Amino acid sequence: MRVVIAPDCFGGTLTAVEAAEAIATGWRRAAPDDELVLRPLADGGPGFVDVIHTAMGGVLHRATVTGPLGTPVEATWLMQGGVAYIESADACGLHLVPAERRPQVCEHVTTRGVGELIAAARDKGAHEIIVGLGGSATTDGGSGALTALGVSGIDDMGSPLLPGALGDCVRVDGVAKLGRATLIAASDVENPLTGPHGAAVTFGPQKGADAAAVERLDRALGTWADAVATWAGRDVRDVPGAGAAGGLGFALLALGGEVKSGADIVSGATNLSASIGWAELVITGEGSFDWQSLRGKLVTSVAGIAAARGVPCLALAGQVAVGGRQAAAAGVEAAYSVVDHVGSVEASMADPAGTLADLAEHVAGQWAKG
Repeated sequence: MRVVIAPDCFGGTLTAVEAAEAIATGWRRAAPDDELVLRPLADGGPGFVDVIHTAMGGVLHRATVTGPLGTPVEATWLMQGGVAYIESADACGLHLVPAERRPQVCEHVTTRGVGELIAAARDKGAHEIIVGLGGSATTDGGSGALTALGVSGIDDMGSPLLPGALGDCVRVDGVAKLGRATLIAASDVENPLTGPHGAAVTFGPQKGADAAAVERLDRALGTWADAVATWAGRDVRDVPGAGAAGGLGFALLALGGEVKSGADIVSGATNLSASIGWAELVITGEGSFDWQSLRGKLVTSVAGIAAARGVPCLALAGQVAVGGRQAAAAGVEAAYSVVDHVGSVEASMADPAGTLADLAEHVAGQWAKG
């Protein structure tokens, strides 16, 4: 049987590349004669640069930039054919903020490092800069990134804003230094910047914000959006994707950027559609296959391509929280949980690659018999 293995990353435990290799390892144990093609994927979040580099090659660059807490972090970006690929989570990711500190710092973290990566790509002559959004610790409306590119929020004393002072913004000054580069925000999140479906309300709690902090953040983002709209001459707060990465999408839109599907960008880079057309079975996966997965996330994007090609699609996930009928409606013929297979979250987390491989071996045995 010809099988395409096309997972996303597994929630901070396995990169997409590692997940694909683990699935392949387990599958080969049960079905050694099957032909496997590995197409690890990302939707703009963690693993974005790794997946693009694996698929397309290019030159990886290392840079020391400002992390979400204001301290230096090491980040990697990719240049391929004059196009730069940046993973925002590498500079401002949630994994860079210890869990116990998140409630205290969630209103003060910054995207400045992402702006510094954009500047580095600009200085290397990139004509297009694609910024993968997702997995961020930030809800600063992209203000830190804009500051790194020469655009600052100003308070009523005429001083540049400090991280966490977004609500004090009275105007925005400066000219963005982008050179000849155009910006693409790679995201499959459609949230606006503010409001009940905005960045603070939807994603703030995941980043440590309690109800009071969420309310303050949403209000501050509204103040920031007013000032940016005056500076930019247009208001982009309600454009789908403006709320991605805590409002980093909003900042990129204000700079004249465009939001594109991260899954589509990666699918094109990996030639996924052609690979699926060759296959008899597709296996995708992610850390948690849940209601968010059904709203245009990468797993359902893969399943949709498979369905269009008439190829059955299976999902392997750390945990499965959708029913069979919901999964089928999204194009997933069956979904399998690592936690259910090994018996506990603790067991699955103790050896993420090994337990995923074990699940893949089990599933391959079922399908080989069918």
